[in-house]
Amino acid sequence: MDLTYCPRCGRLFSKNFREVCNNCHQELEKDYERCAEHLRKNKGMDIQQLSEETEISIKQIARWVREGRISMMDAPNLTYPCESCGTPIREGHICENCRKRLQRDVRNATSPGGTRINPDEEKHRSAYQIGDRLQDRGGN
Repeated sequence: MDLTYCPRCGRLFSKNFREVCNNCHQELEKDYERCAEHLRKNKGMDIQQLSEETEISIKQIARWVREGRISMMDAPNLTYPCESCGTPIREGHICENCRKRLQRDVRNATSPGGTRINPDEEKHRSAYQIGDRLQDRGGN
């Protein structure tokens, strides 16, 4: 049994399938229904208007969109912020610019010119190397 505190209300609960306690989950489901219904009636809303009119946080609405619970098909003006820079996006977690920057950073970190340990310095590191083990066998 994995006991933890609910991040919304602070109550102790058994974390099985959900990230929040049952009471908060029921409240979130009511908020979701209210949000989805409001968006069905007002298809041209953006996320800021939807948040203000339903009193549900932009972060929570964006989570429902990412989970696929709120469809972007019938909401042409609905965007949510990139998790990295905050630029409005309609799919994924990060915008195209942040995705490219991340890919470039990964390429630079893994390229031969990136920061790597000098082989001479590697010998002086405290990690146990396979060569050390073979030397130990030969000495015994």
